[in-house]
Amino acid sequence: MSLKFHWFLPTNGGDGRHVVGGGHGVNPGQAGRPADVAYLTQVARAAEDNGFEAALTPTGAWCEDAWLTTAMLSQTSERLKFLVAFRPGVVAPYLAAQMAGTFQNLSGGRLLLNVVTGGESHEQRMFGDFLDKDERYERCGEFLEIVRRLWTGETVDFTGKHLSVEAAKLGQIPSPVPDIYFGGSSPAAGKVAAEHADVYLTWGEPPQAVAEKIAWIRELAAAEGRGPDNRPIRFGIRMHVITRDTSEEAWAEADRLLRGIDPATIKQVQEGLRRSESEGQRRMLDLHSGRTDELEIYPNVWAGVGLVRGGAGTALVGSHEEVADRIAEYAELGLDEFVLSAYPHLEGAYWFGEGVLPILAERGLWKYDGPQRHHGASVPFASVGR
Repeated sequence: MSLKFHWFLPTNGGDGRHVVGGGHGVNPGQAGRPADVAYLTQVARAAEDNGFEAALTPTGAWCEDAWLTTAMLSQTSERLKFLVAFRPGVVAPYLAAQMAGTFQNLSGGRLLLNVVTGGESHEQRMFGDFLDKDERYERCGEFLEIVRRLWTGETVDFTGKHLSVEAAKLGQIPSPVPDIYFGGSSPAAGKVAAEHADVYLTWGEPPQAVAEKIAWIRELAAAEGRGPDNRPIRFGIRMHVITRDTSEEAWAEADRLLRGIDPATIKQVQEGLRRSESEGQRRMLDLHSGRTDELEIYPNVWAGVGLVRGGAGTALVGSHEEVADRIAEYAELGLDEFVLSAYPHLEGAYWFGEGVLPILAERGLWKYDGPQRHHGASVPFASVGR
């Protein structure tokens, strides 16, 4: 087994030493570091230097545009792939297929795609999308069918309930075809994932809940004729991470982050998130119910981030060994990929890359695929005369 690890580009309000909130229609909090090209380049280079395969770039009204941001960063980094989140409802399928082909071919194959249907109708309407949630998933399925057929070089005629194309054919096919990452906890989401996703993503829940999700999607995928020998679906999880040399240091950092969150802000954000149409968001809220006194919901799994941040609301917290143990436990459930982040993201990439990944490599769970590094003497001429 060789697990894949991805990092995160904080274009959703910037970055800092405190939890930057936002998401699902909630405005982000104040960040100490702006999401500009210079800083995001530092994060991207730290991620690729530490062995992460790709970096997730979010989508939403509170984010910088993921396509444009990552296109810029592909020129300031070398190997890192970009897991670009985008919404099928705001771009035509032919244009999306063409954009993906352009990105993939001009970046040297560094594109992955995270398809987001949109969990909030009021936010979708800002983009001119007035379908309800179930209709958005229907349209997403049609969208992915068209795009995948275009990527095979086929001339596509398609008439669906929501989308139609006529004699559509791409001039440039992406090489390789980017993997499709997809998440969602509702029945409508499960159907689309089973048909079209290469990687099904879940937000971080306790292992038992994650195991139930994996079994659910596997059953739906099998009904679509997918299995170990035919387009097997892979599984990933999206979490934050607070890892330090000792468990005490890690939990002290979690406590520091919690002290930096104003109770009034928690109340305001929780009220907003409870209006979310997202089933996944509801499951995140159920992990803590807005309380601040029972946030360790499973050993080394902390729900404090979700007090003020929509979407992924849990973090792995502990010593490097403990975090590696939890990752191994999740991997045993069938997870292949981990999309992680921290506060701040620059330092967090080093804490995880230098602390946890070597332990996983020793256990045979991860392998560094980057260029070999030469580590010289710390002190010049130290060996002279010996």
